[in-house]
Amino acid sequence: MRELLRKYRPLLLGACLLLAALLLYSNNLRRKDHTSVFEQAALMVTAPFLKGFDHLYARTVSLWDNYVWLVDTAGENDRLREENLLLKAEVENLREIRLANERLRMLLEFKDELTLSAVPARVIGADASSWSRTVLLDKGSRSGVREGMAVVTASGVVGRVIKVAPGESRALLITDAASAVASLVQRTRTRGVSRGRGDSLILDFALRQEDIQVGDRLVTSGTGGVFPKGLLVGEVVRVVRGDYGLFQTVEVAPATDFSRLEEVLILIEELP
Repeated sequence: MRELLRKYRPLLLGACLLLAALLLYSNNLRRKDHTSVFEQAALMVTAPFLKGFDHLYARTVSLWDNYVWLVDTAGENDRLREENLLLKAEVENLREIRLANERLRMLLEFKDELTLSAVPARVIGADASSWSRTVLLDKGSRSGVREGMAVVTASGVVGRVIKVAPGESRALLITDAASAVASLVQRTRTRGVSRGRGDSLILDFALRQEDIQVGDRLVTSGTGGVFPKGLLVGEVVRVVRGDYGLFQTVEVAPATDFSRLEEVLILIEELP
């Protein structure tokens, strides 16, 4: 304790003198109308300290106000950020609704053009393994769906129903290796069979001498008892004619984008 008093003795002495001067100065101010020499000296001594204290107080208040403002601003920014995320989610939801309405409108317009009865269905599952290309639909026998029925969209042929449950059904896509669609070249009426190759099609039985060109469109021929005539199958993207052989190789890109398939029509009426 003595060591501390000895160490800070000058500081404590100065503080005591300053306090005494302030008290004396304050007491004299209440009693006199003029400033004495002693009061002037006390004022000169204490003024720098008072200015320093006032400056320190102002700085402290300013820093505290800035801190409170920053805290309030951070909270407001968090609230605005959350509102922004909610608004973005709402905009995306509205965009999805608009796109779905556009797809359904096109599908219903296409349905009105068909001469056969059809039931709309949604794709609720897909199987795109190396050995199978199928999709699961949300309509089944309760909606009149049976095995062998054609599945189409406004853009073209999708496939045919191969399995049916009361509330669901499974359709084999035309790109599956087990699929075969009786087709013809729209421009030349050349006939053949479109078979699946995983992601594309091959037009089988197209004679080598037939005029088939890249860009030709293939449509269903109406034979085979599954698809009505005139539905778009795909577009020719490659033609190879060898020097020998009876047939030419014709590669076809399907008209339907199966990676974006969401709604379809199942033709539930028998072909005439």
